[in-house]
Formats: sequence, C-alpha cells, structure tokens
Amino acid sequence: MSFTIKNHAGQLRPLPAYAGAVVGLAVFAAIFLVDPTSARRPHVINFRAHNLYPESFVWDPKDQHFIVGSLRHPSLQSVSDAGVSETLISDPSLPPNTSFLGLSIDRQRRRVLVCVHRQSSPPFNALASYEISSGKRIFLTPLVGDSESHDVANDVAVDYSGNAFVTNSGADLIWKVNVDGEASILSKSKVFKSHPVDETAFYHKCGLNGVVYHSNGYLLVVQSNTGKLYKVDTDSGSAKTVILNKDITAADGVAIRNDGVLVAASHSKMYFLKSQDGWSEGVVFDETALEVEKQTSAVAVGEQNRVYALYGYVYEGMMGNSKRDEFGIEEIESEVENKGEKIWIYVLIGLGMTYFMIWRFQMKKLVRDMNKKKN
Repeated sequence: MSFTIKNHAGQLRPLPAYAGAVVGLAVFAAIFLVDPTSARRPHVINFRAHNLYPESFVWDPKDQHFIVGSLRHPSLQSVSDAGVSETLISDPSLPPNTSFLGLSIDRQRRRVLVCVHRQSSPPFNALASYEISSGKRIFLTPLVGDSESHDVANDVAVDYSGNAFVTNSGADLIWKVNVDGEASILSKSKVFKSHPVDETAFYHKCGLNGVVYHSNGYLLVVQSNTGKLYKVDTDSGSAKTVILNKDITAADGVAIRNDGVLVAASHSKMYFLKSQDGWSEGVVFDETALEVEKQTSAVAVGEQNRVYALYGYVYEGMMGNSKRDEFGIEEIESEVENKGEKIWIYVLIGLGMTYFMIWRFQMKKLVRDMNKKKN
C-alpha cells in the first residue's frame, strides 16, 4: 500500500516509504515491548550435582553451555541452558580434598585453565590445563608465593597468546603461567598493600580475587578486602588503582562484556562499571541486589552479553560438613540499562504515532479533496 500527501504547491506526492514501516514498528513495540507482562524475564537455570558447591564458572560459546568448578571435588561440570548437568572433566590424580576455584577458557586452543587449591599446611596451589574435548590434562604447574604468606590460587584469566594470570588472594600477588606451563611472579606491586583493610569484615583475609584480561593488553583485578579495582600491565606487572566513584565492597568474581562494561559479583550485589579512558578512572553506574542466602561468588557473560550470577552456596561449602545437591545460575540485569531501553521504546512509539497521525490527517484531507472533485 502506498500513501500520498500534498506538497506546498497543492500537488500530490507519495508519503515517505518508511512511514508505513514506522507505524507497524510502533504498533509492534506497543504490544510486545512496553507491556510489562510480555517483557522477557531473566533466565534462571537450576541444576543438580551432589555436593558440588561451585565457586566459579564460565560460559563456553562453542559448546553452548556453562562450565562449573567445585569446592568439594577436583572436577568440572557442564551445565546446559535447561539445567542438565554432566561431568566434563574429573582428575582423581590430584591430592585429596582438592578444590577447583577460578577457571577460564582459552578459546583459541580449546582448553580450560583451572586454579587448584588445597587447604593444608603448607597449602597446595597450582594451575591445571585440560583439553576441553577429551578432558586430558595438559599440565599441572605448582604455584609458590612468599614463604611467610598463606597462598591461595583464586582466579585466572588468559590472554590471546595463551598466557594465564592467576591471583593469589592470600599474598596479594599475581602469577603468570605461559602457554607451556612455566610459572613466574608477574606482580607484587606495593599498590596492592596501599589501601586500608577492615579487619572486622568476614572477608578481610581475602585480597586480590577476580581477574579479567582486557583486549588492550592489561588485567583488571578486584581486591575483596578493600573494594578496590586495579589495572595491571601484563608485561611489566606495574599496577595502578582505578579511580572509582565508590568502592566495590567484597567484590569476588569479575567478567567483561563485549561492550566494555565490567561486572563484579559480591555475596550481596552485582556491580556494573564502565570507563571512558581505558580504566584509569571508572564509574559504578548500577548495583543490583543478589539473593544473599545463596552466597554468590562468581559472574559470567553468556550469549548476547547477558550477565549471570552463580548461586553456589560457597560459604556453606567451606564448612566441610554440609550437604547440598541443588545450585543455580541466574541472569542479572541492570535496572539503569533497562530504563534506558524503555525510554527508547517510548521515543520510538512517539515517532510512530506522530507519523501515524500525519498519515491519518493527510488521508482524510485527500478523501475530502477527491469528494469535492467528484461533486
């Protein structure tokens, strides 16, 4: 169908071709996007795994599932969108009572890197690398920090060359493990010790924690007991505190979306951060409450930049004498971003209705003019 309007000379000319499309789009938005009852609900995945108590997880875009670690078992589980859980990798050759903490996927080499930790005296810490397809272990690299510290290999990120970067939350240092499994200490920057720690907080002994590799060649690392964010050079190990508008208190796991937004999970909330200057400064632009009783410890970015929290009951799992089989992965949305999307929807509807009223007015006028000519 085509529409016409009169120009200033009184001649009929076609209404812009997109007018009908805009009207249709406005109607579609009004029906399907604005109505709260028809909006897409956050994705919730409930899965079962005996005494798993997962501390971290990651999305595998190739196989389209989450990979989940365990405080209780040296194993990794795959969890589908529908909540189907299967053992992906199991390594009984590791020392007894070994935990799998942070993990990261090396997408180019199709391997998963896992922080291995055993609470003992002295503790055992290592980075393990496994082929995702076969479960075969590629290497197991022991990680040793300061002799006076209680080392904890907590989280890991990997760069495009296959180098892994592991945070030590007990000693506030970062290890580097190259693609062949050779380890060294990348950074023991004094900056990591430059901020006060609240000794009364239950997480006061947990220092450097979640880490993510940025494509511009640096790490972004959170420190749980200070709420600070650091930018760390992957070549020199030099570190700077990222200036934020507020501390990200008790931040644990971190992830970064394709649009550059950094998300950090604590036990009680999900922080959304962004930066306009390459993370010299940043801003926490939203905080979303999490279910505290489910004891979140990690965040992952799935399909279409969706942010997910892992409900792993980690503090319960650390007790050692508890039992649980049900855990969860839940999509967490930013209300600030959602409000922005709704504003654009209303703007779109307004434009559509404006074109509709113009078209309606012109059509009425056209019909009147045609009637006058016939008479």
